[in-house]
Amino acid sequence: MAFAAAPATQAYAARFPDFERAGFYRGFGGLTVSSLGLGTYLGSPTAAEDALYEQTIREALLSGINLLDSAINYRCMRGERAIGAALKKLTAEGKLKREEVVVCTKGGFLPFDGEAPASPARYFQEQYLATGLCAPQDIVAGCHCLAPGYLRDQAERSLKNLGLDAIDLYHLHNPEMQLDEVPRDEFLARLEKAFQELEKLAAEGKIRAYGTATWNGYRVRESDQDYLSLQDVLRTAERAGGSRHHFAAVQLPYNLAMTEAYGLPNQLQGGKRVALLAAARENGLAVFTSASLLQAKLTRGLPAIVTGELPHLSTDAQRALQFARSTPGVTAALVGMKRLEHLRENLGLAAAPPAAPEDLRRLLTV
Repeated sequence: MAFAAAPATQAYAARFPDFERAGFYRGFGGLTVSSLGLGTYLGSPTAAEDALYEQTIREALLSGINLLDSAINYRCMRGERAIGAALKKLTAEGKLKREEVVVCTKGGFLPFDGEAPASPARYFQEQYLATGLCAPQDIVAGCHCLAPGYLRDQAERSLKNLGLDAIDLYHLHNPEMQLDEVPRDEFLARLEKAFQELEKLAAEGKIRAYGTATWNGYRVRESDQDYLSLQDVLRTAERAGGSRHHFAAVQLPYNLAMTEAYGLPNQLQGGKRVALLAAARENGLAVFTSASLLQAKLTRGLPAIVTGELPHLSTDAQRALQFARSTPGVTAALVGMKRLEHLRENLGLAAAPPAAPEDLRRLLTV
């Protein structure tokens, strides 16, 4: 099975010596990944948007970014398909090797295929319920499922969409949504079955590692209904896969406006309350931050103190990304990029060293 490989990702980084010297690349499970990752969430499910994404993914891969993030439900599976199209062309042209690229995707939300159907209810009935992939009681909020058979089906569809025979990192997508409708003990039972299926996929060589991509789970207080305990999640992974389980990463929002991963001590680690980033670091987990630009809200009009602490960068988008990727414990900051001008602007920080911890501390205490 063709995964990203340590020698290949190291060789990829070496092609960008200015970036490498500046600390643009990080380690992830023996791999070398760019500290900016290209996300594929936003946009309409149209051919025009597909073309924009494919063009930008292609340039990103040729310009120093080797981390791609998607989900099967992004733009009705078109996010994954744009990645697949770009990878296929670049590898066919001999400009890139599959083993140089770290590909991440997610499953959990019920996706449409290509476009929204005229009757979503009938589509889900025919695709998922009538086929036995999941039962009505497995689905929460009318759109989310963690049933093992369903997750296997989704991973197989993602592989087809991506044109790959193996995925480097497969996340359960917003698993905390289940807590809206099922009690916590039932949620953990569902999570364990989901992890067992992901362990099987890892044993089959279809995924290299798995994790959880969340929105609220890791950044709310313990008293909140959709709170996730990293300790509980890791214990569940151990029950599913033993001490050599393949749970390797978490994803959550983190940016200048949403700093809970750094500053909210909501995780129990070694008998102490610590923030998610500290707990993840103690457990050897990679952390990928989503919403790094808060869907473009942090690309302009940042407070003067941000410019003052990060004066060597030229735009607010660069400063916001610098903040996210420089925070201790962050492996990479993910940012949606479908336009070449945004990619080029964001890559403007790649040759700049990460921000100093004291600069970040001043920003975090504002």
